[in-house]
Amino acid sequence: MTDPVESPPRQSVGDLLGDVTRDLSTLLRQEVELAKAEARQSAKQAAKGGSMFAGAAVAGHFVLLFLSVALWWALGDAMDSWAWSAVIVAVVWAVVAAVLALRGRAESRRVSGLAQTTDSVKKIPNAMQGHEEKNR
Repeated sequence: MTDPVESPPRQSVGDLLGDVTRDLSTLLRQEVELAKAEARQSAKQAAKGGSMFAGAAVAGHFVLLFLSVALWWALGDAMDSWAWSAVIVAVVWAVVAAVLALRGRAESRRVSGLAQTTDSVKKIPNAMQGHEEKNR
């Protein structure tokens, strides 16, 4: 004897809505966790760039404070012009400060933001409409 083929039981509208709500809730929780992880990573990169700026400021301060006096004095004795020696020293340390600031700026620009979160959030409308294949 053969068993008649039974069709799978149909789910009620309430069950379907419950499934959709649960899936949407899971999706949103996962997106929030991804956003948090990416934000932490971006914050670490931003802190590194900020540290470069802080290091540039401290180094520039101490260099200007100690070495510029010594260089100004040496150039003033050699040139017999304290004013021009002060201008030369100021220009040299301005170049040093500019180089350090550019390095800090380059590190800050390496912060990528929330690229993975943005990409996956763009896929949500297709998933909600049942067109997951468009996300591939």
